[in-house]
Parts: sequence; C-alpha cells; structure tokens
Amino acid sequence: MITAILTMVFSWCLFSGQLPDSLLVPLCVLLGVLIAFVSRYGHSQSLSVDVLAQMSRLRTVNPMLKFWILFILMIVCIASANVYTGLFLLVAMLVMAVFVGGLPLSRYIRVLALPVSFLMIGGLALLFEISPSSMGVLNIPVPVFGFWLSVSAETQARTALVVAHALGAVSCLCLISLSTPMPDIISVLRRMRCPSVVIDLMYLIYRYIFILLTLHREMRVAAQSRLGFRSYRTSLRATGMIYSNLLARSYQFASKNYDAMESRCCDTGIRFLERPNRISLTHAMVAAALLAAALVLCFLPL
Repeated sequence: MITAILTMVFSWCLFSGQLPDSLLVPLCVLLGVLIAFVSRYGHSQSLSVDVLAQMSRLRTVNPMLKFWILFILMIVCIASANVYTGLFLLVAMLVMAVFVGGLPLSRYIRVLALPVSFLMIGGLALLFEISPSSMGVLNIPVPVFGFWLSVSAETQARTALVVAHALGAVSCLCLISLSTPMPDIISVLRRMRCPSVVIDLMYLIYRYIFILLTLHREMRVAAQSRLGFRSYRTSLRATGMIYSNLLARSYQFASKNYDAMESRCCDTGIRFLERPNRISLTHAMVAAALLAAALVLCFLPL
C-alpha cells in the first residue's frame, strides 16, 4: 500500500505540466490501484528469495552467463544518457522473471516493492527545489519561511533519468537473485578468485540465516500459544524475551559450529559439490540480443 501511494504521488509530480490533468489523475490512480492489487494478490505466506530462485525455470541457465550479462547490462544502463535503456531493462527483466522463469507476478512485485519505495522517496527529494517564487510547473507554498517548493521541467527530466537508471539496475539485481540460488552465486564468486575467507563466511551466514529464522518462528508460535501477544504490554515483554533468547541461541550455535569445525581439523575452504550448467546456444543468443538492444537504446538521442 505504501508503494502504491508513493507511486501515485511520484507520478503526479513527475508528469505534472507534461500531461493534462484530465489524463494524469486517472493514470496515477490506475497505476497505484494496479500496484496495490498485484502486490496483495496471492498467498499470505511469503517465500524467501532463495526459495523463489529454486522455483524459477531460469535456475538451469549457466550462472556465470547470467552474472556477467546482467552486470554488463547494469553498466550500460547506468552509463546511458536517456531513459529508454532503463525502461527497457525494467520491462525485459519482468518478462524474463515472470513469463520465462515462471515466477508469479505478485511475488515479483513484492520483491521489487521495497527498493522501489526507497527510490520513490529519493525521487521526490530530487523533484522539488527551493524557489523564491512560484516559477515551476508545480508549486507548494511554505508560508512560515516565505519560499516555494517547486517542480520544474529541468528537475523532472533529471529525476526521470535517475529513476530510469535505478529501476533498470535494480531489475537486473532482482532477476539474478530470483533466478540464481545462493550456492550458484557463491560458485561464481569462487571462480572469479574471490578470497576463500569471504566465500566461507557467505556459506556460514547463508546457512544460519535459515536456522535463526526457523528458531524465531518456533519461539513466536510458542509465545502465541501462551497468549504472549494478548495485549500491548505482554507483546513488548514477549518480543523482548524472544529476541534475547534468539541472541543467546545464536551464540550457542556459533560455538557448537566452531567446535565441530575444529574437531575435523578444518583449516581450508569449505567445499561443496558443484555441477555448473553448460552455456547453450539459445541462452547465449538471448543474452546477446538483450545486450544489443540495450546498447542501441543507450545511444538514442533524448
């Protein structure tokens, strides 16, 4: 809901003066309602990003190919001097994740909603500038200090470019996270000669995130079964006890894991079986087509 409201306000400020009000108002309302409906539709239980990556049909694509092509597309998007590249990547990544990868649209919108919300807040800060008079296409008076918060055509163009770059880059990051399980990402980093200590820490952190999430869920269910959230006061007490116990148990898990590794004389990197998929001709052609389209749009005039 917050993302939908921010989207309506941001769209109104961004296109104010560029479109007639008779068209701009229903367009902003329609966009906000669509985002609110899509993000709320689906099961109430949320799935982790790694589970969604395991469900994606794109998980069989070679992770090295996905990593490099999306990294290059991010660079092209950021280096672009127009908004076309970012908008193209936004649509292309949605098509790849939802229609090709088989991810539900509601799940994709939920994952994208959090970075988009921060982006809209930053975009509103870029849109408005302090002006001594009402010279912009949209003006908000501040009577206490005697100045105006104005939105001009220049700030609209600058904000549109920044937001398009950010949306394109964030969409690339969402696709790599929603189509590549964490073990494959770590495998790519290992092949790129990432330091062994960083790889080991990533494995351990990745493992214990799910252990602590499971432990937190069990503690919360136990507190609910004992009416620990029946009032505001008991909710505060139950929450404090849950997180204090969770901190103590995390130290216990870390100590036991260290003792287990020491007892096995673990002095090298943690190794797992890796079976990378080969790069097929179809996947290479699709990657080349995406890169070629992004490069063509990058050099288009404004």
